[in-house]
Amino acid sequence: MVQPLNYLKETPSQTAGPYVHIGLAPGAAGFRLFEQELGQVIAAPGVPGERIRVSGVVRDGTGAPVKDVLIEVWQADANGIYPHPEDPRVAECAPGFRGWGRVITEFETGEWAFETIRPGAVPMKAGGVQAPHLTLWLVARGINVGLATRMYFPEDAGLHDTDPVLRSIEQRQRVATLIAKAEAPGQYRFDIRLQGEGETVFIDI
Repeated sequence: MVQPLNYLKETPSQTAGPYVHIGLAPGAAGFRLFEQELGQVIAAPGVPGERIRVSGVVRDGTGAPVKDVLIEVWQADANGIYPHPEDPRVAECAPGFRGWGRVITEFETGEWAFETIRPGAVPMKAGGVQAPHLTLWLVARGINVGLATRMYFPEDAGLHDTDPVLRSIEQRQRVATLIAKAEAPGQYRFDIRLQGEGETVFIDI
């Protein structure tokens, strides 16, 4: 017997899924519209900098992989310059460097990965620098507002104590959720936990 629904159901306009891939990653949804989908090349061949590969899994509150996540990546080049007009050094940004990418998770495993260059420290207007980092923005079914977080590199521990975002985290043990694990030279692991023990720090930007 069908149970009565005593509340209004969410509609597609209220959540990122199930249509997020059709609109933003149509190839993954089975629509071959482009030779190369938007956001697959963050740093073209020849862009100076250490080539790296970052991979991970997004997990829900039970620890299960979330398999329909779309992740956008934003970063500076190897000299800490963003390819954005608001960066005063934008004219010096490495040619062929987009600083932006988009990946989706494997529908079977929930694994995601992308290749890029290692970013440099980003100078701040008030002096000092932000430690090298990647900004990640996540959407998935059930996430009504995208979640933003950052990934930092374990080799830059000396800069972590002065990074303004890491310094702003009141519960200091949670800083570790923003530090990637080095698996091999040029390869990093960054698993993201949406809820529960080890929940990743998300940033209101």
